[in-house]
Parts: sequence; structure tokens; C-alpha cells
Amino acid sequence: MRREKRRQPFTPFVKSKELIVESLKLPKDTMLGAAIVTVTGNREAFIENYKGILEYTTQSIVLQGKNAKICFEGSELSIDYYTNEDMKISGKIDALRYI
Repeated sequence: MRREKRRQPFTPFVKSKELIVESLKLPKDTMLGAAIVTVTGNREAFIENYKGILEYTTQSIVLQGKNAKICFEGSELSIDYYTNEDMKISGKIDALRYI
């Protein structure tokens, strides 16, 4: 009886890229385009490397990141400024979720 070799499961390009970046200790935000979210207390947040604004109300702001949506929930939320690379959100932030 012939024994078959087990093949390794196919690893998508994304996983391979993540492994290379991690093994070489390169910055993930730059190499993978990951969003950087910096929250100061519950009153303001700075977001870098976002792709777009999907929803904008005073209770909810939803941003598109490369790999996930980023949802800010709270009250009196506003976007103080935004550029193609970063933005500042202020107001009373009750929750931050990755969808």
C-alpha cells in the first residue's frame, strides 16, 4: 500500500506577507497598511492609514480600514480635520469597535 504525503494547506499571499514583515521586524503600519488608532481618554482619537469615511453622524463614525471597518460610537462626535492619511475625531467616545 502506497503512503501519500500530506500537503501543507495553501497559505494566501496576505499571510505570507504578514509572516515576512513580522520575521524581519518591519513596521506593520507601513508595510501592511494597517490603521493606527490613538485614543486620548474618551474625548479624542487620531486615526492614520484609513481608506475612507463610510458613515458620519453625531452618534457614530464608521471608517474603512484596509482589513476592517473602524466604528466610533458616542455622543457629540465630530471630525475636527481629515486628510488622505489621517484624521482627528472628538466628542464623547463610548465605544470603539472593529467590524
